[in-house]
Amino acid sequence: MQILWFLITAAMPAAVISLYVLRRRGALRLVAPGSPDAADPAAYGFVRQEQLDIRLPGPDEDLLDVLDVVRRTQDWRAASQLLAGTAKEGEVRWQRVQAFAGAAALELQQRPGAGGAWLRTWRSQAPKDAGGAAVHAEFLVQQAWRSSAVGNDDFRIILEEARTVGGEAALLAPGDPVPYITELAVARGLGYSPERFDQLWAKVIDRAPAHMGAHLAALHYWCEKWHGSREEADRFATTAAARAPQGSLLAALPLFAVYEHLPEVNLVQSFYRGAVVTKAVQGALFAVHAARPDDPMLSHVRHLLILFLVRSERWAEAVRQLLLVDGHVGALPWTLNGDPAAEYAVYRALAVAGYEANGGSPATLSH
Repeated sequence: MQILWFLITAAMPAAVISLYVLRRRGALRLVAPGSPDAADPAAYGFVRQEQLDIRLPGPDEDLLDVLDVVRRTQDWRAASQLLAGTAKEGEVRWQRVQAFAGAAALELQQRPGAGGAWLRTWRSQAPKDAGGAAVHAEFLVQQAWRSSAVGNDDFRIILEEARTVGGEAALLAPGDPVPYITELAVARGLGYSPERFDQLWAKVIDRAPAHMGAHLAALHYWCEKWHGSREEADRFATTAAARAPQGSLLAALPLFAVYEHLPEVNLVQSFYRGAVVTKAVQGALFAVHAARPDDPMLSHVRHLLILFLVRSERWAEAVRQLLLVDGHVGALPWTLNGDPAAEYAVYRALAVAGYEANGGSPATLSH
């Protein structure tokens, strides 16, 4: 736990992250019908930019209530109780662990030396609490990847500590895939060999074979391990999508693989209307239509769809996705921007402007 004490004291730069951390993408200048101010997004019932919630990709009222309690009281017990009552086998536990770790990291950034102290207290007072260990491991991973030390000795030391703490969490909660999913980010940073990664991946899929968050983390490993190898990433994504059970959002994984490699392609409008993107977008649209309405990963896919739909000028489809996620913007691609709410608001305004420039209006939009 020494690393946790050090990070609380040193206040390494950190921010709230979504599910997993990706490389910052290159900027793309969009040319859309009208300007972002040409239409009024408020006419569609959208939330004002300053009221957008950057903590989560979609609603989780229980989590938001507990986050508010922890922030206000600095008492970790509400977080522990929520995680203890969250099923191990689904996506929700992983998202909640990420959210608590991100909240501690954000507090630390805002109040160096003092913020996030509730996590330190949690680990000190309840060292055998599986939830606390899982959050601690994720916190270390987030701090490592958000620090300016990526790739150096300090970065590796923090990730080694994250792996150790994750191992403790795994022993405290047999059957829980979250500690192993957290280690996927460690594997990426420490450069696990494919053989070692496969051993770790087997532990994940033995516990949660269709876990979307785990597949996203694994996808990022393949991109990082092979220096952005499009072939390896695409093979992993398309294989997972082909094997996805009915109703699984894994069918959207190829779209995330395309997103991973945007810096490698010519960022021109024709690319977004080409066969590769069109196929990936259609797969993701199929996935969201077939998924359970309460699937906790649904918002993640919809947010990424918005980016691709806007860039390919599929305005009406973009607006429909916006109507389903508006209010929460703590997801890719917005969280890679220093101001996620502002980034999301620009795309939202472009979608509305393009939609109305082509004859659409709030009255004609079918929900």
